[in-house]
Amino acid sequence: MKRLKTDRIDLFYQHRVDPNVPIEEVAGTVKDLIREGKVKHFGLSEAGAETIRRAHAVQPVTALQSEYSLWWREPEKDILPTLEELGIGFVPFSPLGKGFLTGAINERTTFDSTDFRNTVPRFTPEARKANQALVDLLGTIAARKQATPAQIALAGLLARKPWIVPIPGTTKLHRLGENIGAAAVELTPGDLSDIESAVSKIQVLGDRYSAERQKLVGR
Repeated sequence: MKRLKTDRIDLFYQHRVDPNVPIEEVAGTVKDLIREGKVKHFGLSEAGAETIRRAHAVQPVTALQSEYSLWWREPEKDILPTLEELGIGFVPFSPLGKGFLTGAINERTTFDSTDFRNTVPRFTPEARKANQALVDLLGTIAARKQATPAQIALAGLLARKPWIVPIPGTTKLHRLGENIGAAAVELTPGDLSDIESAVSKIQVLGDRYSAERQKLVGR
């Protein structure tokens, strides 16, 4: 905080729900921090709808950060309706499917031994081959819009709700510029309908996490 030259945290996240600590206690602690002026807003990550409601009843939740993209649409079932009802912003991480939706990865791609995608079922060569149909779809729409597949993937999330703010990650400056450019890509209701219709016909292969890690999310 000293390096940031601030005396408070703007948005204080609990990045995974602790199964051993009631969410009400967590929300209460953050409420105290807000009262003391050390924190401005309260955020959760990968929390389930019921957990969000319980936390929100103690201290209003400002934002939820969870995975959401064209190849992980689980939040559409319960999370998005809950957030809209309660007035909570949504911050999708991995909106580019951990890089897969950019079109830069295929079944022949190899990852560094330290890359966690080596442990992700959705990134086995077989799964990548099967899931290429989704990337091909984005590529087709991108060509029509004079954009990149990554920009279409991001623009699709931005167009859904004004309170959805995806956070793509990158280590390359030119990719940062490309991602920012997604905000200028206009998708019409017809475009969104075409995307929805096409994506609904694609069966994405592989879980998004290993079984062990999956236990830690969506509580």
